[in-house]
Amino acid sequence: MTTHEVVNQVPPMVGHDTADDPALRDGVTREGAEWALPGLHELGRLAGGEEAAEHGRLANEHPPVLRTHDRYGNRIDEVEFHPSWHELMRTAVGHGLHAAPWTDDRPGAHVARAAGFYLWRPDAGHGCPVSMTYAAVPALRHSPELADRYEPLLTTRDYDFGLRPPQTKRGLLAGMSMTEKQGGSDVRANTTTARPEPDGSYRLVGHKWFTSAPMCDLFLTLAQAPGGLTCFLVPRVLPDGARNPMRLMRLKDKLGNRSNASAEVEYEHAVAWRVGDEGRGVRTIIDMVNLTRLDCVIGAAAGMRHGVTTAVHHATHRRAFGSYLLDQPLMRNVLADLAVESEAATVLMVRLAGATDRSARGDDGETAFKRLALAVGKYWVCKRWPGHAAEALECLGGNGYVEESGMPRLFRESPLNSIWEGSGNVAALDVLRALTREPQVLAVYEAEVAAAAGADARLDAAVRRVRDELADHTDLELRARRVVERLALVLQGALLVRHGHPAVADAFCASRLGGDHGQAYGTLPGGLDLSAIIDRATPKIG
Repeated sequence: MTTHEVVNQVPPMVGHDTADDPALRDGVTREGAEWALPGLHELGRLAGGEEAAEHGRLANEHPPVLRTHDRYGNRIDEVEFHPSWHELMRTAVGHGLHAAPWTDDRPGAHVARAAGFYLWRPDAGHGCPVSMTYAAVPALRHSPELADRYEPLLTTRDYDFGLRPPQTKRGLLAGMSMTEKQGGSDVRANTTTARPEPDGSYRLVGHKWFTSAPMCDLFLTLAQAPGGLTCFLVPRVLPDGARNPMRLMRLKDKLGNRSNASAEVEYEHAVAWRVGDEGRGVRTIIDMVNLTRLDCVIGAAAGMRHGVTTAVHHATHRRAFGSYLLDQPLMRNVLADLAVESEAATVLMVRLAGATDRSARGDDGETAFKRLALAVGKYWVCKRWPGHAAEALECLGGNGYVEESGMPRLFRESPLNSIWEGSGNVAALDVLRALTREPQVLAVYEAEVAAAAGADARLDAAVRRVRDELADHTDLELRARRVVERLALVLQGALLVRHGHPAVADAFCASRLGGDHGQAYGTLPGGLDLSAIIDRATPKIG
């Protein structure tokens, strides 16, 4: 017997092109990667399809399993993944999201890769080894012999899973293993030791509290050599086929990011090769950290975009109290506010990718800009995501609180990017260090912001407030978060005023810079073009 007819339910948000994102598309063109748009739309259609969504769901619902021993009791330290994880990885690697810029001489290559990483997010967990591999290449180049040996395999577009001697594989993935129990972000407190051997290799003894993506083939890690804290390359399998004694003790039981394995590791005289000079470990591995920080910003911006498009899609199809949610003024305020935050994150993310690209090509000014703006962006964009995800979830009401909606997974993922690669305080203090030790970074930041001078009085006033804040050196560390927040807001405002849609720029300046905004989303002032803002966040299904 049928008790009722199912009506007023929202159709699945599949069958759209995630690259149909005006802020991303315009930014890619502006930052010199217009040539990549056809490929990005191809990837966007895959990302917006039903198959990708199902792979993302299955990868999350069937997390990796650690197998420390085989059936005979032999130590194997292998991590098993659901087939959907491998499908997500195969697409990411096949589209060069793990390394394409290192083999592509075209201007904008890093921008194109950043845009692809932003688009391909059926499940965020598989992005970790993709990001780590991308970031490992410049760090590895501190030792040209190692780079010559491994870079060609790290940059191939063949996804070749499994623990085998690196030189026998079609493609490699790289991970990172830095923090220890007693130190966390304070890596100079690491106690793992590295003993040099006559053949030029080292033997590592110690542990790592978080090893990202332990199924990878190679790892960059830090250990105390005779000359001080040093960066090392550690393979999972040695050239002769023997397993390197890098023991996986257990996988972390994490809040989110569950499809990705994060492991506790112990080194039992593990074989390693030095990357860079002894005692220069932090300076060597910082090349990797800076790029993974960029990916944290990209991931947070992508998460905001997914949250707001899901919320708008729901409001477009769901009726309540006699009308569609999308037509109700208060819901429109919430959706527009979420869309403004998302576009501000995206425009900054693309600008950082452009700076990364030009810095890699030798532009000293862009290198200085990136030094400050990346730390500012890492702090602010990642910090904004959790509140954004919570509000987007709430737009779906009780349906959003149910796992099948996908919103709980987005919400659990949202705190991660602010924690990885330096939590909020670490990022804020990094900004202060840059301002104190490298005065040129402030000059290039001010030049970037000055390009929008006179275009909006609210932005001009915010610029003056930032200058006053920086001129006051009293309790600067105590005020670090406030200083960085204002630096971020002014930079986002300047970018939107120069390059964004006028309605989005107006709403951002009125609310974030002009102070006409409450403490929660949905408190934009009257008189704004909410329709234009919401339309830019509406997915075009079918």
